[in-house]
Amino acid sequence: MENQTAVVEFILVGFPSNRQLQPLLFVVLLITYVLTVAGNILIIIITVVDHRLQTPMYFFLRNFSLLEISFTSAVVPKALGILASNSKTISLPACFSQTFFYFMLGTTESFLLAAMSFDRYVAICNPLRYTTIMNSQITTLLVMGSWIGGFVLTIGPAMLLFQMPFCGPNVINHFFCDNSPLLKLACADTKLLESLSFVVAVFSLLGCFTVTVVSYISIIITVMQMPSASRRQKAFSTCASHLIVVSISYGSCFFMYVRPTRNSELDLSKGVSVLNTMVSPLLNPFIYTLRNKQVQAALRDIFGKGGVFSKEPK
Repeated sequence: MENQTAVVEFILVGFPSNRQLQPLLFVVLLITYVLTVAGNILIIIITVVDHRLQTPMYFFLRNFSLLEISFTSAVVPKALGILASNSKTISLPACFSQTFFYFMLGTTESFLLAAMSFDRYVAICNPLRYTTIMNSQITTLLVMGSWIGGFVLTIGPAMLLFQMPFCGPNVINHFFCDNSPLLKLACADTKLLESLSFVVAVFSLLGCFTVTVVSYISIIITVMQMPSASRRQKAFSTCASHLIVVSISYGSCFFMYVRPTRNSELDLSKGVSVLNTMVSPLLNPFIYTLRNKQVQAALRDIFGKGGVFSKEPK
């Protein structure tokens, strides 16, 4: 250990080495990032300025959009820099920071999705008590609890990781500093940290997923007991967008982190990381706006009566 040089930077080799392909990847990634940030900022703006959207559901959606901007910004700007400059290096502090924020924000997202599921449960299963239960104090506590919970659960493993010695090699087969390939480069026993990370992933993902599943089971039971078909359709419609986002987010996270890691699955994991880090945050604004009449009405008021939002959805 004393005769080895300490690592001061890592080399990210997750992107294809073909230089002719890199400009295309840069353009695609840049467009995706700009659309993601712009779409989520638009959601934040309309849920703030439109009086019809001053409800707990849109309060959660506003915070979820802010979270999505932060989540994708933890990874994509550095990836764009790598493609633009062809310099694949990232400093040790920057790599550790990227790892921490990626997992902290991802864990916060799990808590926030669970809180949004609970909100839909109260709205459909206890509609008469909805305004009493989901008051501004409770919704604020749920959002703050999501951020605090994400920080508390990830700060411990992050501190252990930051104290790990790295003495070479320093090549990470990924497009960002993901936890699994980073641990493979540590010059120390990582079993404790791997076990702790797995426990945190299981607790946060499975715990929040359980809340979501129980909420939606109760919602389905309540909706199926409604005598009116139109009421059933309206109830399911209010949950459809959130359910799609939950499926994408939890599906990709379970695949990447709540399972044993194998080297042969690394390339597949990188593909799922692209879905979780870039595609999912891009789709979320469109998923919520295209299926939500209230959001569409707010957009029509902002952009006028013409254009793509001028027609009522079928």
